[in-house]
Amino acid sequence: MDQYKISSSNQSHTENPLHTKKTEPGELRELPSMEELLLQNLVTGDAEAQIRAATQLGNLSSKQRHSLAERGVMLPLISMLHSQDFEAIEAALLALLSLAFGSERNKRRILKYGALPAVLSLLQCGSKALMELTITALMILSSCKANKLSIASSGAIEQIIEILNRDYANANGMNTNKDTITISMQARLDAVATLHNLSTCHHIMPSLVSSGVVSSLLQIIRSCEKPSQLVEKAIALLDDIVSSSKIPLKETAGTCGAIGALVETLEEGSMESKEHAVRILLFICQSCRENYGGLILREGVMPGLLQLKVDGTWRAKTMAEELLLLLRDCSSYGPSNQQSRNEVIEQIMQEIDAEGEEVAGSTALRLLAKLSIMQ
Repeated sequence: MDQYKISSSNQSHTENPLHTKKTEPGELRELPSMEELLLQNLVTGDAEAQIRAATQLGNLSSKQRHSLAERGVMLPLISMLHSQDFEAIEAALLALLSLAFGSERNKRRILKYGALPAVLSLLQCGSKALMELTITALMILSSCKANKLSIASSGAIEQIIEILNRDYANANGMNTNKDTITISMQARLDAVATLHNLSTCHHIMPSLVSSGVVSSLLQIIRSCEKPSQLVEKAIALLDDIVSSSKIPLKETAGTCGAIGALVETLEEGSMESKEHAVRILLFICQSCRENYGGLILREGVMPGLLQLKVDGTWRAKTMAEELLLLLRDCSSYGPSNQQSRNEVIEQIMQEIDAEGEEVAGSTALRLLAKLSIMQ
């Protein structure tokens, strides 16, 4: 491995910090510290010594890791990412993540020192363990505000979405390539979390939308069991994206099966997922009630919507009531049937508001049975 000029906190010149002080005859020689030994092995050691040093770095204290970061330990670790040995790459990546953990400065340094191209190349390396570790690395690095634009412009978004789409195809028997890697649930969570980190920068949102993220998130919401943590993360991100502009909102509303998946989440998802689902459905209905109101009703939204009006959070109840009012006047039903339906919905809403939650819940279920006959 190449030699590096590593700066030392107590040296202002380029003298090698690993150089030990000469001892006079009869003088005891000072032993190098653990940090100095690790640096020495990473810079001048053979492959086995480098792997051992990188592995040991993760076991050091926060103070020791900080000291090594100040002395330039990231440079030899980043060089190890270009190795052909998967064990060396994994050890180096884990060491870099241990340096990044809890340190915004080190997260910035990792990208500043040129690690991103090597990290992205690992998404195509063919090793499931390394691919998943790389996704975790991108999640951690993308949490730093200063890194977001660099990561987004590097092609990382497209690669992550490709991995999620490929994973969906594998899970549903749509991929004919038997060698394609299926990532773990934790890796999927990390992938969606990475996209969410990047979405917090409004300059990146157009790139996210144009990369096909809406379709990928809807696939997750539609195909995963509910409630689940993955659906929670996916629908939370979709909510943020849909609320950002009309383009992703229109794409969501027009995607086959999307409204059905949102209604299903409204019924079966966690309370957090239900809140995001009703918000997205409200956005869709507000965008064009004539086009989407009837479709939302035909997907059977009323039971989940009325139940949310009973036991949802204050925010969810408010949005559920707003959507109910929009759907009450939906023109997809005949005049007489629509009037009867409106009366039942009005009755349910009044009784929910007037009664306690337990009584209101039983009242809502009784009136829902009446309402379902009209559909």
